[in-house]
Amino acid sequence: MKVALVYDRVNKIGGAERVLVALHKIYPDAPLFTLVYNPKTAPWAKVFKVIPTFFSKIPFLRTRHQWLAPFAPLAFETLNFNEFDLVISITSADAKSIITIPKTIHICYCLTPTRYFWVTPFPKPLRFILPYFKKVDLIASHRPDYYLAISAEVQTRIKKYYCRNSQVICPPIDYNFFAKTNRKRSDYYLVVSRLVPYKKIDLVIKTLRQLKRKAVVIGDGQEMAKLKGQATGLDIKFLGQISDKILRKYYSGARAVIFPQLEDFGLVPLEAAACGTPTIAFGGGGAKETVLDGITGILFDRQTSKSLTAAVHRFEKIENKFHSTIIKNHAKKFDESLFRKRFSDKVKEIWDQYHRPTS
Repeated sequence: MKVALVYDRVNKIGGAERVLVALHKIYPDAPLFTLVYNPKTAPWAKVFKVIPTFFSKIPFLRTRHQWLAPFAPLAFETLNFNEFDLVISITSADAKSIITIPKTIHICYCLTPTRYFWVTPFPKPLRFILPYFKKVDLIASHRPDYYLAISAEVQTRIKKYYCRNSQVICPPIDYNFFAKTNRKRSDYYLVVSRLVPYKKIDLVIKTLRQLKRKAVVIGDGQEMAKLKGQATGLDIKFLGQISDKILRKYYSGARAVIFPQLEDFGLVPLEAAACGTPTIAFGGGGAKETVLDGITGILFDRQTSKSLTAAVHRFEKIENKFHSTIIKNHAKKFDESLFRKRFSDKVKEIWDQYHRPTS
């Protein structure tokens, strides 16, 4: 069985990229097709043979993929998959737009239906073209033969927006790596996130200003300067991108991770849990599947400073009742080895179903 992987763009590191590395271990010979490829900002992709579209020949666009939004579906349509038996698209945007011939199975591992069309607000000045983008996205959504979803939250969205059925296989964490540390609790709260608007890091800063608590923010993004400005005068450190070894150290030292966003799934609470650290999370989206309220963390019901403040107070009242061993055991259920088995078993099941002789 000759396999290819397709991903929206290879120019950053995050949860989806960790999924790709796990899939590489299942399909080590599978090339990785993508819109644009920037080796400098995606060192994890060195294990792949990366095949980008023609847009990647323009260096300027390798880090500005958002400019390509109107053209990305067309670019993916130019890629040729005729030699492959199975293509797996891993996508929250346009990778599902690829065209395959009848003999080739296309499985979409959906991170979410395209976020800025269906889930988060579209920029007001451009809303007049939103119906066009939605129509194109709906056309592309019918190209995969099968859908797998990363969470029950995403499974619901796939059914709601694309009218497609799917099965859930949760993404993995490297449990053994993150669990290889003893919890040494310090006095700071931790945020681990890309610094983009929908992640709601400004909510954390506003709340910690009122509570006068220490924090460490790990991650980079377009809102870095703005958030640093909002944190002026506070005991909040911004570390940018750091190595996983240093990240593990901060996970294990935090009082708790704060996870304020509506997330598709959210690997951060599980990585923290593997270190024995609880998470204070917004109780919507994927966090409902990764944080057990009162056991591995605290859930709050609204993305407001008042609600988050109440959650922090509730956490601090019972902080000593959280047990690292219980938290770690929860995270172990999402270990990469289990993901690889679940994913490969599901692909085999789909393959056998597709090739079952008809009477």
